[in-house]
Amino acid sequence: MSTHPVADDGLHPRPQLRRAAWTDLGGAWGFAHDDADAGRDAGWHRDPAPFDRTITVPFPPESAASGIHDTAYHPVVWYRRTLRPPVDHLRGDRVLLHFGAVDYRASVWVDGTHVGDHEGGMTPFSFDVTAALTAGADEHTVVVRAEDLPWDAEQPRGKQDWQDSPHVIWYHRTTGIWQPVWLEVVPGTHVAELCWTSDIDGASVRLEALLRRPVRRGDDRLVMRVGLRLGTELLAEQSAVVTDDRVVMDIALPALRNGQDRDRLLWSPHSPTLVDADIVLLDRDADGVERPVDEVASYLGIRTAEVADGRFLLNGRPYYLRMVLEQGYWPESHLAAPDAGALRREVELIKELGFNGARVHQKVEDPRFLHWCDRLGLLVWGEMAGAFAFGPEAVRRLTTEWMDVVRRDRGHPSVVAWVPFNESWGVQDIAGSPAQRAFVEGVVQLTRALDPSRPVISNDGWEMPESDMWTVHDYAGTGRELRARYGTAGAVEAMLTDGRPGGRRVVLDPDASDPRGGRPVLLTEFGGLSYRPEGEEWFGYSTVTSPAELRGRLDELFGAVTDSPELAGFCYTQLTDTEQETNGLLTAGRRAKLPVEEIRRMVGRPSAAMPTEALDRHRREVEEANHQPGGTATTL
Repeated sequence: MSTHPVADDGLHPRPQLRRAAWTDLGGAWGFAHDDADAGRDAGWHRDPAPFDRTITVPFPPESAASGIHDTAYHPVVWYRRTLRPPVDHLRGDRVLLHFGAVDYRASVWVDGTHVGDHEGGMTPFSFDVTAALTAGADEHTVVVRAEDLPWDAEQPRGKQDWQDSPHVIWYHRTTGIWQPVWLEVVPGTHVAELCWTSDIDGASVRLEALLRRPVRRGDDRLVMRVGLRLGTELLAEQSAVVTDDRVVMDIALPALRNGQDRDRLLWSPHSPTLVDADIVLLDRDADGVERPVDEVASYLGIRTAEVADGRFLLNGRPYYLRMVLEQGYWPESHLAAPDAGALRREVELIKELGFNGARVHQKVEDPRFLHWCDRLGLLVWGEMAGAFAFGPEAVRRLTTEWMDVVRRDRGHPSVVAWVPFNESWGVQDIAGSPAQRAFVEGVVQLTRALDPSRPVISNDGWEMPESDMWTVHDYAGTGRELRARYGTAGAVEAMLTDGRPGGRRVVLDPDASDPRGGRPVLLTEFGGLSYRPEGEEWFGYSTVTSPAELRGRLDELFGAVTDSPELAGFCYTQLTDTEQETNGLLTAGRRAKLPVEEIRRMVGRPSAAMPTEALDRHRREVEEANHQPGGTATTL
């Protein structure tokens, strides 16, 4: 157990809401399987005897990094650890126990007292454990029961396999704790959530904050003071009297009114400018004297993401998306990153290969990954882990968890689109089922209600009802096929209305007179070339047998896509080999299969769809990126 000072170093589990200190509860915990699900009735939350094994948190027990490395069916697991009493705190302060993610259901006890439950394997949760801590104790005990049913098809699980061993495109499971666990002492009145959005035309940013506090007295007067800085430059400072637990502040940024300053302040992959924010809650007494109650550090990026005239727009300008499919999976630790540094390195690798974005696939990524995307400049499509079956329980589970995902991540400037569904997973009969279609359309509208500042892709790949972008998955094996399908406006319209990539129509209800409806069209899965050494079981979507053949085929496919004047971007499948899927540009160990500069040249070639202004900007960015200092991915 260690305590960290506040710092923007990528280590904090909640990068956009940091306090002066936090206590990392990662490391050795007691562990036990509970295959008979007898632990609750047997009182394991009070009994240390069953915990006869040691696991390293936050690595899932299926992984080697956990020290358990047992991939068999174990639907219920238990964790236990002791910790020293929290640091001395003033009367009225609260002790919060935070979990980054526990897959799938979690029940938590502190000193034998049940403090709460949570459902959803990809989202964070916290409990106020103050009342459960035994007064005067020399140490305290935290016990977690996690339940993850491999065969439950209505549970959002993404690419975690329900079979005993990985098959086809599914991987070993990630059960239980797989993101940081940490402790925090906070004032009785404190900031619990916050989110930033930008209004470039209005030369302002908006802060939305949620407070937690005791029942208010009639004479309470809170003031929130916000300071925004770019390095040492003070951009804005503003205060407001707090009249509700939900605080909304529109903060004017005069610098955004000046065209030269505006370009300097805007966030983009080429120029990932971040503004530091200090937020202080003050208690103002009857004499007007203000006393600090809570202080947090945050950051924001000023940018807009939208679609218009058949293009994706970043900060109001056409921006061609060059994305790669990111499974976020490591051989030694599964969905959990091996360490915080691996999350930064993943972002660096993607950028070194020439991509400007990542579609995080069937996984809600660790906020520290998003921090590095914010800080280093990488666009992200945020995608929900899908269920495999449809029903009332699946609707409830996915909707509830997806709302938490959007709520958690909508303040990150790197996240520029939401993807609640992929390839009709969990809504496999959407083309003919009014209920399944209503579900997808309802989640799209719900997403827009929670966050109107980004595009929403309804069902990435095919069978899309109303959507802000039309996105196609097409694993054509040759450039000739891709040119025939996406080389002209007529060909693209035919693909949207009559084409059947994956055997399914792309757009469910195309307008006969205007199939696109002014929306961008993107090829969001293609390629999938598998370099197949002798003895590999996975043959991929298309195979090559030598580095020379891989080089030629990649060049052909990327050339066909970027030569299309109709496509607004692409997403190549995929970044790394993952389990039996050997179709990565990198191996599972993050070694490049071709020289990095060759991949970067193919990924970054100019697109025929880019306007002259965007093309000139792209050339400058590529030239500057090629001269940036720093290492590159190791080549095989």
